[in-house]
Amino acid sequence: MPTRIHPTALIEDNVTIGDATSVWDNVHIRHSTQIGEQCIIGEKTYVAYGVRIGDRVKINAFVYICNAVTIEDGVMISAGTIFTNDRFPRATTSDLKSLRPSDPDEHTLPTLVKAGATIGAGCTIGNDLSIGRFAMVGMGSLVTKSIPDFHLAIGHPARSIGAVCRCGQMLMRFPEVETFETEVTCPSCSLKYRIQNREVIELNPPV
Repeated sequence: MPTRIHPTALIEDNVTIGDATSVWDNVHIRHSTQIGEQCIIGEKTYVAYGVRIGDRVKINAFVYICNAVTIEDGVMISAGTIFTNDRFPRATTSDLKSLRPSDPDEHTLPTLVKAGATIGAGCTIGNDLSIGRFAMVGMGSLVTKSIPDFHLAIGHPARSIGAVCRCGQMLMRFPEVETFETEVTCPSCSLKYRIQNREVIELNPPV
């Protein structure tokens, strides 16, 4: 299946786009970005320079992905999500007489979205953090800290409230106590997990 790029999309120099990836209308992809195979880049999405996107990634409409973001395989980023990379941004120098450059510098902080994660619609993602494997961020959340693998996080700021399966089904809500251990089987796909003190461990991961 060939790569499909809408005629209104703006693709700058030195961009790599894998086979069978679709880039929809009015997308802007800046220079030196890498996008893998079988991805979908939804309409009016902006991808900054130097971004790394893996294979089979779904990015819905109106998503803003800034420099220093890495997205691994199989991630879903829902509509209206915004990534950030500067914790203390300013438009100008302190005397207000010169614009600060937009190039990456020591204040540009990375964000890593690990394989299989989902970010719900309308989220804002902070920087100097990671979103774990198969984690799920609920719609409208503000992520200010890293989210562990298989965690469901929601809110302003986002906090982990439970565990989710690879398939997206919720496995359990975390109890209020700090110390606990249990084994759970996904009611949807029958994968099994051990959950110990909020660490989620796969017992029979797919090969």
